[in-house]
Amino acid sequence: MRTTILSRTLLSATTVVALAAGSLAAAGTGFAAPSAARPAATTEAVTPQAVNNLGLNATEAKKVQHWLKTYWGYTGAIDGRLGTNSWKAFQRCLKKYWGYTGPIDGIVGKGTVQGLQRLLKAYWGYTGGIDGIAGSGTRAAFKHFANGR
Repeated sequence: MRTTILSRTLLSATTVVALAAGSLAAAGTGFAAPSAARPAATTEAVTPQAVNNLGLNATEAKKVQHWLKTYWGYTGAIDGRLGTNSWKAFQRCLKKYWGYTGPIDGIVGKGTVQGLQRLLKAYWGYTGGIDGIAGSGTRAAFKHFANGR
């Protein structure tokens, strides 16, 4: 009887050790280096995709994108995300009619916001200064503009 208990105990201990060793071996492969190294990104391969809806929800941004597609050469997806291509199209409008003098780069900087503020002040209820800061007044007027599309 004593031999049976001793055999069972030894067998159980051996099983536990084997399972633990197998788990450690498998865990070691999870931390291994990937087999193929990825090439480093170059500046030519990286395209900025900043999204700046200036407070618009996706539905409102889609309305703006439809307007940009119809009038300002926007060729991107109507996805409710005003990214670089949406803002490039908007900058074309702002450059032609609203005093924007910067590059057509899709970056929503001070000059882009100033041009937008001129548009919003003329027709969409913006009452603030042309300061290039997209504050609450600019955002509220931009919503009004979007919903008028």
